[in-house]
Amino acid sequence: MKDQIKKVLEEVTGINSPDVEFASDTKFGDYSTSIALKNKDIDPEEVAKKINGKNLPFTATVVGKFINFWLKRDVLLSNLIQIDSDKEKYGISNSGKGKLAIVEYSSPNIAKPFGVGHLRSTVIGDAVANLMEAIGYKVMRDNHLGDWGTQFGKMIYAIKTWGDESQIGKSESPVTELVKLYVKFHEASEKDKSLEDAARAWFKKLEDGDSEARRLWQKCVDWSWVEFNKVYELLDIKFSKDFNEGRGLGESFFETRMAPVIKELEDKKLLKVGEGGAKLVFFDKNKYPPAMILKKDGATLYHTRDLATDKYRLEKYNPDLIINEVGSEQSLYFQQLFEIERLLGWFKEGQRVHVGHGMFLMDGKKMSTRAGKTVELDKVLVEAVERAKKLGNESTINAKAVGIGAIKYFDLLHQPLTNINFDWDSMFALEGNSGPYLQYTVARTNSVLIKAKKRKVEDVVGDTKLENEEEVILRTLIKFPEVIQNAAQSYSPNLLCNYLYDLASKFNAFYAKYKRIGSENENFRLALTNGTGQVLKNGLKLLGIQTPERM
Repeated sequence: MKDQIKKVLEEVTGINSPDVEFASDTKFGDYSTSIALKNKDIDPEEVAKKINGKNLPFTATVVGKFINFWLKRDVLLSNLIQIDSDKEKYGISNSGKGKLAIVEYSSPNIAKPFGVGHLRSTVIGDAVANLMEAIGYKVMRDNHLGDWGTQFGKMIYAIKTWGDESQIGKSESPVTELVKLYVKFHEASEKDKSLEDAARAWFKKLEDGDSEARRLWQKCVDWSWVEFNKVYELLDIKFSKDFNEGRGLGESFFETRMAPVIKELEDKKLLKVGEGGAKLVFFDKNKYPPAMILKKDGATLYHTRDLATDKYRLEKYNPDLIINEVGSEQSLYFQQLFEIERLLGWFKEGQRVHVGHGMFLMDGKKMSTRAGKTVELDKVLVEAVERAKKLGNESTINAKAVGIGAIKYFDLLHQPLTNINFDWDSMFALEGNSGPYLQYTVARTNSVLIKAKKRKVEDVVGDTKLENEEEVILRTLIKFPEVIQNAAQSYSPNLLCNYLYDLASKFNAFYAKYKRIGSENENFRLALTNGTGQVLKNGLKLLGIQTPERM
C-alpha cells in the first residue's frame, strides 16, 4: 500500500520518491508523509483534497504540515479474509525472487563451549535468513566454524603438556575439559612468554600437515561436535546441506584454497610487504588500517581464510548477497574485508553485509572463555525448559517450545547492536514484551476458535459495526507484510518483535473488553481472533519460535 500512496503523491505533487512511513499512532491513520513540511510551496490541504477526489483505497487528512492516510474499511475487512485464505503464507512476498543470499551465522569455535554469549549470532542469523526467505530470496545457510587458527596451536600444546586424551574422551563434557586446558595455557603463558611462540610453532605444523598436529586437531573437532549437536537440536537450528551436509564449511575447508587468493592479490598489486616482513593490503588515503594477509612466518590469518571463503562462494554459487552475522566488535575487520573484495572486483557495493550484534552480559560484565567466566548454552537451554514447566507447561513439547522461545525472543526483541544483560525474569514474564506473552496470546485465540467451532470469515465484509479496539487491530494486521519487508531489508528482527507485541497488546485489550462467542458481531469477532492468531503464529515462526496450541 505504501508504494501506491507514494505513486499518488508523486502524481499530485510532482515530487519524486516522496517520504511515506507508518503513522506514529493509529489515531493519526495508517501512513503519514512530511512532504509539505520539507517543501514549503506545497499546500497539504490542497494535496489531501486532490487525493480524496480520486477513487482510491485510502483517504487523506491533514494535521499541521503532515498528511495522514487512512485505509478504507472495505480494504481492512478484505485483508482479514486474505489472512484466512493465505494462512501461513500471509505476509510472504516475492520482492527478492530470483536472487540468492548466503547467510553465515552461529560459527562457534572448536574446542570452546557454545556459550550464552554465542547465542546471539545463532538466533539473529537464523531469523535474518528466515526474513530473507519471506521476501522471496533463495537462502543458503552456512555455519563458518572456527576450526583453524593460532588458538589450535595453544590447544595442541596444552593437550600434549597437561592433558589426558583418554580422560577427555570419557568426560560427559569433553569441551569443558578442553576449556580448562585453554585457561591453563593462558595462565602459564602470562608467566612464561615463550609458550606463545611454542603455540605458534604448533599451529604452523598444523598448517604444514604434521600428522600429530592433525590428529589432535581432529580430536578437538569431534569432541566439540558432541556439544554443538545438542545445542542445535534444542534451538531447532539447521544449515544448508550443500555446506558439509549441514555442518557448515569451517575455516579448515579453505586451507588449500588460500594460495590462489594470495596470488590474485599479488597479481593485482594489492599485497605489499610491511615492516617485519608480513604481507598486507594497504588502503588508499588510509581509508582503513592495513589488513594483514600473511604473518612474517608465512602463516595465514582470518582475512586470508575469509577471502578464500568468499572466492569459493562467488565461483560456485555467484550469490547476489552475502550476509555475515558476527559480533559488532568485528566491524572494522569486515569493512576491511569488504573493501578488499571490492578492489578485487568480486562484489559490488551492497552485496556484502555485516550484521553486527552486541554482547550478552552477565551481571553487567562481558563473558570470557579465556578467563573461565562463561555460561554453557546447553545448560542454559535445559534450565529454560524447566522454567517453562513451572509456568504450567507440563508437556515436554510445550515446555521446550516456551522455554526455547523465551530465550530466542528475549534476544531478538533487542536491536542487534544492543548489549543485553542476561535476565531470566524478563525472559519469562507473562506480562509485557516476552516470548511466553505472545505464545499465550496465540493459545488464547486458539481457545476461542475451538469453543466457537464454526465461523464464516467470508461474511465479515458488510455493514459490521466496528468498535475502536477492533478497528485498531484491523489497521495493525494489514501492516504485517510491510513489517516483514522492512525487517528483512534492514536485517532487524527486532522490528518484527515490536510489531507482534503491539498486535498482541491490542488484541488482549479487545479480548478483555468484548464478548466474542454469542455476541451480536460474533462472526466478525471470530474472524478478527483468527486473523490475529494467524499473524502472530506467522511472525513467531519467522523468528524461529514455535507456538503451542495450548498453554
